[in-house]
Amino acid sequence: MPDKKGMGIKTSVKSGNFRPTKIGAGMTEKGVKAYRRANPGSKLKTAVTEADPSPARSKRRASFCARSEGQMKQFPEAAKDPNSRLRQARRRWRC
Repeated sequence: MPDKKGMGIKTSVKSGNFRPTKIGAGMTEKGVKAYRRANPGSKLKTAVTEADPSPARSKRRASFCARSEGQMKQFPEAAKDPNSRLRQARRRWRC
């Protein structure tokens, strides 16, 4: 599969870099490591999924939830579909 423009990594679920929609969507730890190898200096991190994260991780979660809420408004079809990648990612982040 070709590289996604700007990411420098294979972008399929099959490659192991992304989670299937059914188990929460988003990048896996393997995908984050591959991205960081392809983009030195990147600070990309995985999702904040724990129930009681540290204050810094809580801020990351709040920031993601705010950004993805804007996506829900921009893409109403995805917002209505409970199985969309957007909704699954928000569920994984506990938004």
